[in-house]
Amino acid sequence: MKKYLIIVSLLCTIINHSWAQTEDDDIDFPEAMTYSIDSLLGQYMSKTFLAIDNDCQTKDENPTFDTQVYIDRLHRMPTIMEMPHNEIVQECIDRYTGRLRRSISYMLGASNFYMPVFEEALDLYQLPLELKYLPIIESALNPTVTSRAGATGLWQFMLTTGKAYGLTVNSLVDERRDPVKSSYAAARYLRDLYNIFGDWNLVIAAYNCGPETINKAIRRSGGERDYWKIYPYLPKETRGYVPAFIAANYAMTYYCEHNICPMESKLPTKTDTVMVDRNLNFSQIADVCGFDINMLRALNPAYKRDVVPGATSPSPIRLPISDVALFIDNQDSIYAMTANTDKRMVVEVDNATVKKEQRTTNRKKLGTQRHKVRKGENLGSIAKKYGTTISKLKSLNGLRSSNIRAGQQIRVR
Repeated sequence: MKKYLIIVSLLCTIINHSWAQTEDDDIDFPEAMTYSIDSLLGQYMSKTFLAIDNDCQTKDENPTFDTQVYIDRLHRMPTIMEMPHNEIVQECIDRYTGRLRRSISYMLGASNFYMPVFEEALDLYQLPLELKYLPIIESALNPTVTSRAGATGLWQFMLTTGKAYGLTVNSLVDERRDPVKSSYAAARYLRDLYNIFGDWNLVIAAYNCGPETINKAIRRSGGERDYWKIYPYLPKETRGYVPAFIAANYAMTYYCEHNICPMESKLPTKTDTVMVDRNLNFSQIADVCGFDINMLRALNPAYKRDVVPGATSPSPIRLPISDVALFIDNQDSIYAMTANTDKRMVVEVDNATVKKEQRTTNRKKLGTQRHKVRKGENLGSIAKKYGTTISKLKSLNGLRSSNIRAGQQIRVR
């Protein structure tokens, strides 16, 4: 028992670790299942716009049930995808409803803002709506999180995959972090994976480790196309991925039965976008309109530096629908205000000094210098002093004879 508690303690302290192993070392939990609640609440969105619901009076204890209860609950969920029960699924359910119960509380609060976006994207491509819980295990509903492997955003797109599905990524913008655009890209990617495998469990597994790895597991299993039959041939993290997805669906559906209270979300339920065609800093908008800059960041996580590069191409600003008119009415004042930025648009250059330095550098590169002829010197004595010959000095200085005079400047090697 003591050894088990030590392991639990270590697992709970892991933050930003790509995968946390289970006690029996058979599977790895997805990275989002290792985030501590303090790490989640440290993000600007949750810290500012999520709070404990004081009206929720349920007890902070996790009841346990017979195995058949879990089986029946999973079976009753209105899903297209199968939600089977086994000991691995149960382990993930216990984790979500036990040590991660406060994380579920956080995600229930955040889901009020994100789930309608996910559902619209999935519905457009006629995909199972239960896929809306995939970001639970991918990112713990944190749009700005980046995994150790470099996957970013709610749906954890790698850079190449995100760009392949039309998401812009540069120094100022990362649309993998945009809830709307990344959700539609994820829906297209999931649709393409289903066209390859024709099985939703394999689609979920391929979303985690890539279709090539799934095809390899299918070949190693002798051609089996059932996730649970190719399970032994999958990477550890993928073995834990489908069970974690099933457990996330369970926890987000039956949280009341486990005494989990959703956090109260203060994010606006209705928003709209305004297109801008000039560069804007969030501070300009916040100062002129009196908006909370953290709200602007929470609604526009794709802008990594608080800068909207509208001058490059028309770019959207997402605002609470009640504030859109205020923004439009004050656009001229917003544009006229000087943004807080260290980027200079024009700088002066002392080109005369540059040219002088360049001439000096060129002479050094050529290995030449000038010698002022003193009284009594001749080309022979000068050539001896600089280790060269009379003919080279004459050639270097364009002299037809050996006659030189005191005070004359000649070039020497």
